[in-house]
Amino acid sequence: MTLSADEAARFAALLEENQEALVAAWTDRVTTSLRGRLSHAELQRQTSEMRRAFQQALAGAAQDLTTEAAGELRAQLADLSATRARQGFTATETAVSVFALKEAVLNVLDGSDATTLRDYVAFSSFVDEAALFTFDSYVRVREELIADQAEQLLELSTPVVKLWEGVVAVPLVGTLDSARAQVVMERLLQTLVDTGSPYAIIDITGVPAVDTQVAQHVLKTVVAARLMGADCIISGIRPQIAQTIVALGIEFGDIATKASLADALRYVLAQTGKKKGR
Repeated sequence: MTLSADEAARFAALLEENQEALVAAWTDRVTTSLRGRLSHAELQRQTSEMRRAFQQALAGAAQDLTTEAAGELRAQLADLSATRARQGFTATETAVSVFALKEAVLNVLDGSDATTLRDYVAFSSFVDEAALFTFDSYVRVREELIADQAEQLLELSTPVVKLWEGVVAVPLVGTLDSARAQVVMERLLQTLVDTGSPYAIIDITGVPAVDTQVAQHVLKTVVAARLMGADCIISGIRPQIAQTIVALGIEFGDIATKASLADALRYVLAQTGKKKGR
């Protein structure tokens, strides 16, 4: 149900004439729903700005939220959604902050005649549309935040550290999927370029299980590093993993493998000493 031009004008006037009472009632209702997690002053500022945005939209004869007259209101609601998403509020709590306007308006509305009630039903639909817009905006922002956090965690979970002059290591922890394997390869190759290291140790001690897919990812990383002129050593080959690799028939070829990171580092240092001895 959309607002008529007359209904929009009447509610624009009501929001203007009763702004103090509306903001007070609206703020109190939102304060209760958020259980005091935002200050009363901050909520009063937000509801005051939203009341003004609603009033201006209705004064511009906005019959629904898609009209040009509701542009500032949409921007205000989108900003509220983004702020609440970053503050850790739920989508429901954010939408309720808009739904609460209906209760505030009802407190100042004279419901003695049928025309007023019909107007209120149309106004309620307009507020519902705004609340749903807020909910959708919140979900989009939240998904973007989650995606960014996932990317940051992925980078943090694949560090490349310098163990010794000319020796870098990639300690892998957890499951190695295609996306993470790509990040490992990119970070390792970039570190090899930045440090000029001729040796790289890929430590899989923290990888719970090695299957064909994990082995393929590791082998691709080794091949890529070799193309950059660096030799790779795979460490962390525990007895269970060794048995699994044999059972799967995975061949590491001439790639050096060691049981622990310490063994791998000793092997690399020995290789470095041989080269210097020549």
